[in-house]
Amino acid sequence: MGLTKIEKAKRVRRRIRKKISGTAERPRMVVFRSNKDIYVQIVNDDEGHTLAAASSRDKDIAAQSGTKSEKAAMVGEKIAKIALEKGIDKVVFDRGTHIYHGRIKALAEGARKGGLKF
Repeated sequence: MGLTKIEKAKRVRRRIRKKISGTAERPRMVVFRSNKDIYVQIVNDDEGHTLAAASSRDKDIAAQSGTKSEKAAMVGEKIAKIALEKGIDKVVFDRGTHIYHGRIKALAEGARKGGLKF
């Protein structure tokens, strides 16, 4: 028998996390995408602290109409705004097991538009 979908996803995640890690100067921007919503956190892996977080379930974004990709772009802009207020301007982008396409790409472009560099 082959690997299950979850086992394959874990392998992909491990392969990506071998290469990227968040530090105090350049924290990791982690994306989680469910079927309905998208969540993003900025994490300092050295200390294990979440520095900032945003999602499409936040009241200001959930109240707006639009496609899931448009909401992902709004989440990207919001996390960039929060990060810049906390003095974070450079991050490492962690797409998780998701390909850089669709909502993940929209979120990344929204964050870049908001002023984050990665």
